Amino acid sequence: MGNEVWRSKLERHQAMREITLLGATGSVGLRTLEIVSAFPDEFRIAGLAARGSNIERLADLCRKYSPRAVALLDPTAVDRLARELGHPRPELLAGPEGLTTLAAEVPSDIVLSALVGGAGLLPTMAAIRAGKSVALANKETLVMAGALMTAAARERKVPLLPVDSEHSAVFQCLIGHNRADVHRIILTASGGPFREWPKEKLAEATIADALRHPTWKMGAKITIDSATLMNKGLEIIEARWLFDVAPEQVHVVVHPQSIVHSMVEYIDGAVLAQLGVADMAIPILYALTYPERRPTPAERLDLTRVGQLTFHEPDYDKFRCLTLARAVVARDDAAPVVLNAANEVAVAAFLEGRIRFTQIAELIERTLETQALGRPGSIEECVAIDGAARRLATDLLPRQAGGRAS
Repeated sequence: MGNEVWRSKLERHQAMREITLLGATGSVGLRTLEIVSAFPDEFRIAGLAARGSNIERLADLCRKYSPRAVALLDPTAVDRLARELGHPRPELLAGPEGLTTLAAEVPSDIVLSALVGGAGLLPTMAAIRAGKSVALANKETLVMAGALMTAAARERKVPLLPVDSEHSAVFQCLIGHNRADVHRIILTASGGPFREWPKEKLAEATIADALRHPTWKMGAKITIDSATLMNKGLEIIEARWLFDVAPEQVHVVVHPQSIVHSMVEYIDGAVLAQLGVADMAIPILYALTYPERRPTPAERLDLTRVGQLTFHEPDYDKFRCLTLARAVVARDDAAPVVLNAANEVAVAAFLEGRIRFTQIAELIERTLETQALGRPGSIEECVAIDGAARRLATDLLPRQAGGRAS
């Protein structure tokens, strides 16, 4: 009997999936860790990465999940984490190089990339080049380097498993079907907090207004992106690369109820949709266990309580960020890199009170018009273009808070 128990435990250990989590203290990262806690016989944390702005929380996570290594994007935060943890502690890595080392060299079965913004680019590519499965919650990596990322994944035979609820929905609707039979992909958008606002009122929108998302609880940057609909614009670019479709095959509809997470229309007119409650645990867990599913205590969808599902076209005139993203998706140059970089600068400036809500799109458009746009041939070139675009966007910021981008 004792041998059978030991053998059962060994089999569970051998089946356990080890996860390197990039972006451990963000909303997706923390939700992922909750899942790891809920399935202790299936998942173990091998490595954690974060920016380093919340050392106390990260120290608590290290004590709870005992990773082999931790990487902090901010090198100055490493000493503070070391003092907080004492001994024994995980191996501590610093800066962009530390994140890349963590993703590539710390043994794990899957790397979940949930860092916000361009910071996820290099470590995600490092994971792909190391031959690891990648669960992708960082859409900016495919926006900045979609052709390079997908080519590397094909070469290394590495799966890119989408974690964003919209792309996970599309992924699920494509399973078992011929990709050549896809007519179009339909991404749904909640419409954000300003869905019902007239265009003229947007200039008065406060930071608190923009952070009041009607459906999802997310970090500040992605919440602002949802308010401008840039989030959906970035998702268009991501879907173009993730699912290998032409830009014109990716469409957006506003769906305020956030029940239909996205759809795929096939050439015969059939439309497949993935529905569910707004809970990121569902797409995260699916990416971690694919191609299997696991039972969860998540709230179940009750369509009789939901009642009505509505859909309408987005207002491209009101939401200029979506228009800008749609314009660059088909371009064979660095425009998506510049778009993403300028957006990150603009959102940060808005959150700091330096520009108005409507100036986010103005700054992005001005940066796109001013930045030289070659075709990046490597990840290193993407990084260089990204840096140059950030500097340009910063220089274009208005000199006074609330002033006009000059």
